[in-house]
Amino acid sequence: MREAEAPLAEIRSLPSWLLGRAAARGRALVADALAAEGLKMWHHVVLSAVRDLAPVAQADLGRGVGLDPKDLVGVLNDLQAAGHVLREPDPTDRRKNAVSLTAEGARLLARCEQAARAANATLLAPLSAQERDVFMDLLVRVSGTRE
Repeated sequence: MREAEAPLAEIRSLPSWLLGRAAARGRALVADALAAEGLKMWHHVVLSAVRDLAPVAQADLGRGVGLDPKDLVGVLNDLQAAGHVLREPDPTDRRKNAVSLTAEGARLLARCEQAARAANATLLAPLSAQERDVFMDLLVRVSGTRE
């Protein structure tokens, strides 16, 4: 008689399954790290994009990060209420809002980036430094993105 196989052995052998599990673990680690700073993932993404693009029109920001305009408004409302971003009339088109970081937003972003790096280090802790480099290269290739 054949020994019972682990449930979902075929599914669990798929790279897509394993990547999804690793991604879920990574997201959870980062989400927990950001929560310690009072932020959610989208807050961090938006802060980072504002830093990189500022001053940026609110509509361009939403397109740049792939967030629905209604959802972006909620995130920006949270960030503005906490004093992390400013929304002011765009100097090139007064009908639009331009978003920029405040000094406190920049300090928060620096802390969040450090926390996210630490969470990712935890995720990759089972790998050697060389394995991490190879793994990152492979992820970039498989994901179809370039840094």
